Amino acid sequence: MTDSIQIRAVTRDDFDAWLPLWDAYNAFYGRSGETALPREITQITWGRFFDGYEPMHAMVAERNGQLLGIVHFLYHRHTTMAGPICYLQDLYTLEAERGKGVGRALIEAVYARAKADGSQRVYWQTHETNQTAMKLYDSVADKSGFVVYRKAL
Repeated sequence: MTDSIQIRAVTRDDFDAWLPLWDAYNAFYGRSGETALPREITQITWGRFFDGYEPMHAMVAERNGQLLGIVHFLYHRHTTMAGPICYLQDLYTLEAERGKGVGRALIEAVYARAKADGSQRVYWQTHETNQTAMKLYDSVADKSGFVVYRKAL
């Protein structure tokens, strides 16, 4: 038995272990209770990971058969690059596993996968209050200097 972290693509059999991590991620960002993400959206998201026509992907961090973290990413076109660009959309690790290399391992796995898929850049965003994660992000990536604007439609 090994205590090392394994990063691998999510499989359909992972749903029951993935779901609590997904729910915790959404709760972290305030999507719980009355503002919970509808289960229909969760089911759509899960299905996209296994649809060859979707540019959305998922990997998990695992140790001794237990899922410790999840990462979701997708590819899209960019007006200043020939190849696809990779957006790391969701990253979550169990609270008890933070600071133990799980998040770093998931990010590095996305970097490797994106590079193998011909992407020239991986980017993501986080909330300004997520100081714990930002300490990691500052060590594995550069801040772009861009500010995100959005409008609900």
